[in-house]
Amino acid sequence: MPLTVQTVQHFEILAAVAGAVALFALYRFFALLRSDRAVADTPLVHLRSAAQGYVKVVGESRPPGAAPTAAPLSGRPCVWWDFQVAEEHRDARGRKYWNTVERATSVEPFVLADQDAQCLVGPVHAEVTPTLRNVWYGEASRPLGPPPLASTALLSSGPYRYTERLLGVGAQLCVLGELRSHSETGDISAATAARLHEWKQDQKTLLARFDADHDGVLNATEWEAARAAAARECEAQNLSADIARVSVISEPTDGRPFLIAALSPEQLERRERHRAWLYFGFGLLCVLACAWALTHVL
Repeated sequence: MPLTVQTVQHFEILAAVAGAVALFALYRFFALLRSDRAVADTPLVHLRSAAQGYVKVVGESRPPGAAPTAAPLSGRPCVWWDFQVAEEHRDARGRKYWNTVERATSVEPFVLADQDAQCLVGPVHAEVTPTLRNVWYGEASRPLGPPPLASTALLSSGPYRYTERLLGVGAQLCVLGELRSHSETGDISAATAARLHEWKQDQKTLLARFDADHDGVLNATEWEAARAAAARECEAQNLSADIARVSVISEPTDGRPFLIAALSPEQLERRERHRAWLYFGFGLLCVLACAWALTHVL
């Protein structure tokens, strides 16, 4: 039976949509396969012996200060948070949909500690697998407290939906990212200025040391000699002091995956592989759907 123009248009739309979705699924397949290879091929290292560059490390999450961060919605202690608040709306046909009214993600670095060392993790642009994820409902744009217990969560209702993801304090994490280190040697200019200010409090000693012409006043040349001496002393003190080495894991500059997961390395590798093949299978179904629709068009 010949197809009507409207039916042909429907098949054309179906073929276009299925083709676009197939391309997206193929893109996600290769991205996740690349992530799986990164997890599998990057050796696990200890923080103390890790060289700068792309690393895979495991450790315990800790707050950067004395107190952990409080999650904005629930107030629960954590080292990283992500939340979304959505409001219920209805279209002209009465169908319900959710409109996001507020969303934010933590950018504060947290500490990752293994058996004998620790470093900072800057979570900006990381793909984070949280330790906790909760969805609950309420009457206001911000919840009045933490999410209800699992047994009563299904009974909660309201025009606002809250979604919160957290990395808890003390969670065991696997992190893949770029390790960068730098040494904290202090600000020589600020130290020199502070040393000169200290010397100026004892004018008698300052003049005895740097007043070369003994006129009771330091001229420009003599003051420059004092400044140079202060700088030399600060530099010598800096060299003899213990230098603090600060290490941070953050987003790789070469585009490799940046993952923070509350999983073991083996679990993370399996998850990335399974997700990749799920996208491959879904993409294959979309290709078949596209081909089937095109057979009705051509």
